[in-house]
Amino acid sequence: MAYSSPAQSKIMQELGLSLSQYSFFTSVMTLGGLITAAFSGKIAALIGRRQTMWIADSCCIFGWLAVAFAKDITLLYSGRLFLGFGVGLISYVVPVYIAEITPKKFRGGFSFSNQLLQSSGVALIFFTGNYINWRTLAILSAIPCAIQAICLFFIPESPRWLAMYGRDRELEVTLKRLRGQDNDILEEAAEIRETVEISRRESESGIKDLFNMKNAPSLIIGIGLMLAQQFCGSSAIISYAARIFDKAGFPSKIGTTILAAILVPQSIVVMLTVDRCGRRPLLMISSIGLCICSLLIGLSYYFKHAEHEFQTFCSFLLIVGLVGYVISFGLGLGGLPWVIMSEVFPVNVKVAAGSLVTVSNWFFSWIIIYSFNFMNQWSASGTYFTFSGISFATAVFIWTLVPETKGRTLEDIQASLVRLPSV
Repeated sequence: MAYSSPAQSKIMQELGLSLSQYSFFTSVMTLGGLITAAFSGKIAALIGRRQTMWIADSCCIFGWLAVAFAKDITLLYSGRLFLGFGVGLISYVVPVYIAEITPKKFRGGFSFSNQLLQSSGVALIFFTGNYINWRTLAILSAIPCAIQAICLFFIPESPRWLAMYGRDRELEVTLKRLRGQDNDILEEAAEIRETVEISRRESESGIKDLFNMKNAPSLIIGIGLMLAQQFCGSSAIISYAARIFDKAGFPSKIGTTILAAILVPQSIVVMLTVDRCGRRPLLMISSIGLCICSLLIGLSYYFKHAEHEFQTFCSFLLIVGLVGYVISFGLGLGGLPWVIMSEVFPVNVKVAAGSLVTVSNWFFSWIIIYSFNFMNQWSASGTYFTFSGISFATAVFIWTLVPETKGRTLEDIQASLVRLPSV
């Protein structure tokens, strides 16, 4: 996602792209993600979590190489599209896999490690992109995909997926490997089998089951959080960070380096505290912080053409707003919607519901990334004031509807969501 920020000026110059063409190049990844996200749940259920990640890595490696060696717009678009195919699968299967292998006591922290490594990737791209050619940067970006493809040989399959196909012996061996050879895993194995069997008796996962009224709370929470995550402007700010600084008259190399310096530490703090503080408090702090910081960014643009003495203050507002925005987003809305998505859906609809929620996320992301440059041309300050209002509405939504899932088993969470939570 972050690659398009440092690469924008050089790609547009070298390949002669217009602003609308580059906006499409940036956003076509989300279209690819939308396509595979629609089938990600089914694929992960049919061939397993590990095999799905292998397919995703293959798409990403091809995509990066296509971007790196692109001589025209066709190969450039194709590479970005295949990156979307890979990330669309990853964005679903990784949170689900982590939730299914992790003890409930540590599930939040382990799930948020996904967000930590995403932040590390964004930080690395922001920093190195200031000094490395865009083609070299694309080749370097393929390396983590190759490393993951190799490491997948050394991780076990999800115990819940094994239970779905009656592979009881492998289930117990996997739980022993995950929990330690000296730990008694019989009770957990029996609980997993029972949950899978109940869901199998009730119905097979499908679209018709999604719209059962008992699943409405989970669906509202899942789609609502994904809409909030994207419509607060997060994907656009990550994708066009360098251009945002340039448009505001602030040196983009300095600005993106500052953002890179804070991404990883704040993700580590959240990963270590998410199972202590809980999901709801972090989501509330995150959305309120985004509301305030988007307002500051909007004000920095609004007063940009004021007297010269005021320009320094505008630059201060911009950098404080953007740094605060990135920190606030990472505290909650960056990763917790995916954690909660993997926790709130019943097993019998997890495949269909997870795919629908993930497709929604990618669709909302495409809208924001493609339209952001045009919104900026219309009114830079108005764009961020809009993001601020959406972030405030998100805080109200979380306070009203989103339950706390910390320290509860997946089965307990699913059983409790028979009606909208009263909070």
